Order: sequence, then C-alpha cells, then structure tokens
Amino acid sequence: MIRIAIQSKGRLNEESLSLLQSIGIEVDAPKRKLLSRSQTFPIEALYLRDDDIPQVVSGGTATLGIVGLNEVEERGADVDILCRLGFGGCRLSLAIPKGEAYDGPSWFNGRSIATSYPNILGKYLKNKDIDAKIEVITGSVEIAPAVGIADAIFDIVSSGSTLVANGLVEVETVFESEAVLIARKDLNGEEREIIDDLLFRIESETVSRGKKYLLMNLPKASLEEAIRILPAMRSPTVMPLASSDWCSLHSVIDAADLWTKVRQLKAIGAEGILVMDVDKIIL
Repeated sequence: MIRIAIQSKGRLNEESLSLLQSIGIEVDAPKRKLLSRSQTFPIEALYLRDDDIPQVVSGGTATLGIVGLNEVEERGADVDILCRLGFGGCRLSLAIPKGEAYDGPSWFNGRSIATSYPNILGKYLKNKDIDAKIEVITGSVEIAPAVGIADAIFDIVSSGSTLVANGLVEVETVFESEAVLIARKDLNGEEREIIDDLLFRIESETVSRGKKYLLMNLPKASLEEAIRILPAMRSPTVMPLASSDWCSLHSVIDAADLWTKVRQLKAIGAEGILVMDVDKIIL
C-alpha cells in the first residue's frame, strides 16, 4: 500500500481524481475525509493544500503527490519528478498596471513586487540583476498595486482574465508549470513495484489523449500515398477486402490533424472513413 497526496479542492483536485478514475483507481472525493483508500488498487489518497504536498512527500508522510511544478520549485522539496501529467497548465508571470510604459525587465529596478512565490521570483530577479523589493502576500496578490502594497505582481496566470479585471497587464513570463507526479526519494522494492504499475497505466492514458482512430476502405493503388499521409505510431494496419483492388486501412492520428488528413485521404479515393475515440493506447 502506498499513499498519494492530492490537492483537497480546486481544479487540480478534480483533474487528479479524474486521472485516477480513468486508469481504474477509484478513491472517494475529499468532502470531509482526509484519507480515502482505493478498493481497486493498493493506494490511498491524502487530501491536502497544494503548497503542503511537496514537503509531505519529501518528509515521507506520503509516497507520491500530484501537484503543480511551480509548488515543487517554490518549496525546493527534495523529491523525484516521475512524470508530467499534461493538465493544470499555467505560468508564473510578472504583471504591472495597465498604462505603465514598460521597457523591459529593468522597469522593476527600485520597485516592489507582490507575490506568493518569493523563491522563484528571487531567482529570476537575481539572474536578471534586478534590484526590486519582494512583498510576500498569501492571499489575493492581484489587488496589491490597486491598494498601494506594491508596484507590480508576480503570480499564476491561466487565462489572464483576473489580471484584466484588476487593471493589470502581463509583461514577463518567468516559469511554465503543469501538474506533475512526484515521489519520495527512499522508495522500497514493494513501493517501486506498485509505482511502476501506476506509471504504466498513466502512460497509456496520457499517450491516448488527443488521438483518433481511423478506419477506411482504400484502393490498393493509393496505399503508398495513404501510408505517407498516415505514418501512425509504427505504420498503419492494412487488411485485404473481398474486392482484390481494395484494402482496409486502420491508423491512429492526432485529433488536431483529423480534418486535414480526412481531406487528403478522400482526395486519393478513400471511402467509408470511420472516426472513433481512443480510450487507451498500450505502448
């Protein structure tokens, strides 16, 4: 049995639980529970604030954690990053009041910056040789310039709508983040075996995201061109049809390329094109 620390509420909580469910691991949502044990996998979920997760994992209370890479970097926790999970994407950026004449990072010299991420910001300022005062705020950082706490802010940005609502404009992206799976350093053999199984399942889920499965009938004369259009993960599957001049071709493609590929395939004679969602891809 291993323990995984998960954010107790918010978007990362929902997406973390959705990931586990998609790979056959059922745990109860937090509600009033601090711990929830799975009946389908040797794991239990520990629900915590996101900024506590790196320390809880490095300290050994939890074996694994799902948390934003920004929190791992900010806390400086001694953990292993096992994989990126492809959700929870955001960035840590500097923002200033709209209307300010911004001429580059040197604008921050002699000014104050409000943030909940002083360590990441401090490294950035040092690398840029900028002399600015860091005001540490744990709450609503975006209101700091309006109330006179600081001249600018350094905070998480997703869509940017919060900045706009507070009269701010993003000027420098400092750190790109997403959800990652982290692990304690001193794992034993049993824990590693369970984690290997977990990583195998996660890989099959993440690889399948944004994929479509195509099946079609194709004139054999067009097969070489179709294979050029659809290289697939190794190569397309080709099967014979009752008509000797035709074959059936199966392939997995990126969903973003779907309509471009379909038009190209129709142009070389493909018919009866079937498009299906991909649940899992086992490499």
